[in-house]
Amino acid sequence: MTRISLLFLTLFLSACAAVAPAPRLPQDTAGPLTETQIQRRADAAARQFVAVVEQVEPVAEAECRKVRLRGPCDFQIVVDDRPGQAPNAFHTLDRQGRPIIAFNLALILNVDNADELAFVMGHEAAHHIGGHIERAQRNATLGSELFGRAAATITGGDSGAIEAGLELGAALGRRSFTKDFELEADAIGTVIAHRAGFDPVRGAEFFARIPDPGNRFLGTHPPNSARIETVRRVARRLK
Repeated sequence: MTRISLLFLTLFLSACAAVAPAPRLPQDTAGPLTETQIQRRADAAARQFVAVVEQVEPVAEAECRKVRLRGPCDFQIVVDDRPGQAPNAFHTLDRQGRPIIAFNLALILNVDNADELAFVMGHEAAHHIGGHIERAQRNATLGSELFGRAAATITGGDSGAIEAGLELGAALGRRSFTKDFELEADAIGTVIAHRAGFDPVRGAEFFARIPDPGNRFLGTHPPNSARIETVRRVARRLK
């Protein structure tokens, strides 16, 4: 069962099945927003969020069960309602290994349409489907072991150097395939969004409004252009 934070519970109970777009207020609106404007925007965004979750979560769960024959596929959807944060969403696991997809209010309020929100959710679900946390942990362990042994050999067993080697190896191992993980999540997320009835290509336009990480050495995310091209390539095969 999908669980959503109490902030959206009332709207969850009254949300309609169809996804109505949440209007974004112009960014150059003169003067402070009125309380009524803020409430209207928040209500529309909350309804859109709940409706997207209701459509995307069952599809993401079904895709997960196709790939992960063992292990949990029951996504818990949570909302971080702390103010003053940059738009963000992420996937993590609870102590029992169950998948969590977290959104903050800034992202929910700043997507341009339901397609963007659906694509983001599909992308985060795809990180669990692809086992990216587990794979990153294995990479970190392997990197730590390799660099620790190298430091021990080079320094003759200096404990400080070995500890530094372990930490550096873990960091490098954890980052070694993160760009690949992101592109894989974009591809799987495209499938999820499409099968849930959304337009993933339109959803990926979200990348056009966020900073482009370029192709930095040891960066954690690929260039936005590569991500958009991945979405378009996969989407063409789905038509």
